[in-house]
Amino acid sequence: MTTSIHDSSVRGFASDNYSGVHPEVLSALTQANGGHQVSYGDDQYTEELGSVVAGHFGEGATIFPVFNGTGANVIALQSLLPRWGAVICAATAHINVDENGAPERMGGMKLLSVPSTDGKLTPELIDMEAWGWGDEHRAQPLAVSLTQSTETGTLYTLEELRAITDHAHSLGMRVHMDGARISNAAAALGVGLGEMATGTGIDILTLGGTKNGIMFGEGIVTLSDGPAESMKYLRKMNMQLASKMRFISAQLLALYGSDLWLTSATHANAMAARLSAAVEATDGVELVYPTQSNGVFAELPNAVADRLRERFRFYDWNRAAGQVRWMCSFDTTEADVDSFVAALSEELAAN
Repeated sequence: MTTSIHDSSVRGFASDNYSGVHPEVLSALTQANGGHQVSYGDDQYTEELGSVVAGHFGEGATIFPVFNGTGANVIALQSLLPRWGAVICAATAHINVDENGAPERMGGMKLLSVPSTDGKLTPELIDMEAWGWGDEHRAQPLAVSLTQSTETGTLYTLEELRAITDHAHSLGMRVHMDGARISNAAAALGVGLGEMATGTGIDILTLGGTKNGIMFGEGIVTLSDGPAESMKYLRKMNMQLASKMRFISAQLLALYGSDLWLTSATHANAMAARLSAAVEATDGVELVYPTQSNGVFAELPNAVADRLRERFRFYDWNRAAGQVRWMCSFDTTEADVDSFVAALSEELAAN
């Protein structure tokens, strides 16, 4: 059967980037398209977005909308570092694995990655690379980057975040949070965005949007003194300054100016929990990591995964180990999950 590219009922589990745009976000884009607005961020939508972000993260918080997540991470980290600075991160971090060297090639910084069994950093893991200050032969570790929720779908508790920021700050380092899925993390923990970031001592974060229902765009949110001063220059230098910024801001405003970020993330998490529970009850497949947000990581025979992939899109996580990743989105339905589980059971039975 040939599937039309316009058939929105066909959903896979490859990535939350595969999902469409939430209708409320599309409506916001349409409304923003009326009339003229001042360019380069001096528009009413960006101004209102700034007030909304301050409401979430505190009066000192400032947002800088950009085109994409890689650009957001690179610029955020650049704002924390001199040219000789280095960033400590988990080996599985998106900046280390999935951004094609952009932090190092475009950002001019050294990444110091450490192994992590669950995608999370700890003060002890940070200390593996937190050394060598004053040694001119070593890139200076001056920042820590963590991801919430992590690339393995796990979550930092508020206590764990505070332990990391306290430790990093005591060593003279600042902390960046990659918040591509920050909404999923906050929804799962039952806390506010500011409680999880400002309240735990994070210095700067990338505020995700595309993985939670907007068409394009992310935000860089500065939470401490220093980064905001250089941000507008770095954004332009890194080709992330939108002339018609209102169209990024209007989307983020639709998402974070209401409870849309929370309801969409909560739904995606619930669908992942439904999938995870069904997988646990299925013989022949095992979970690799605990399902704490909107991602399910499982181990099953590669032959089964390949046949199942003919019916549903998803990616290998570690093919050598027979591990795959299944992601749920704001538009994943219970029927999507149940159909997928039924197909998984069929392929396992045929193996």
